[in-house]
Amino acid sequence: MASTRQQRIQQLLIEEVSDIVRREVKDPRIGFLTITGAEVSPDMRHARVFVTILGTAEEQAEGLKGLQSAARFIRREFGRRCDLRVTPEIEFRFDVAIQHGARMFDLLEKIKREESEPSDVPESVDAEAASASGTRTEGNNP
Repeated sequence: MASTRQQRIQQLLIEEVSDIVRREVKDPRIGFLTITGAEVSPDMRHARVFVTILGTAEEQAEGLKGLQSAARFIRREFGRRCDLRVTPEIEFRFDVAIQHGARMFDLLEKIKREESEPSDVPESVDAEAASASGTRTEGNNP
């Protein structure tokens, strides 16, 4: 469990790194991205910043490379903006949680559509199959 100080620094990282990337980083490889979270080590020396990047897999990979090449600049700007004893080393990671959530949502929607679609098998065939297996169905008197 993260301490209160870690949580404050994580929130500060999200806000400030987002602003730095949006306003000051001029790398053309970095397209539309969102900072989704941050983790700071207990000694406050290392930080992981999680991002999602819109686009194809190639554009996402290029955007992550652009962020990694700008990491030193982003760290320096973060240290300049925030009065911390130690500015954490920043490592960018791609956040796949949103993609997993979207995939789960799509699968649930697909299941919902399949359940709501009428069956292709006529009811008379269902009744015959049920009587052949020995189970009772409505309207089937012994």
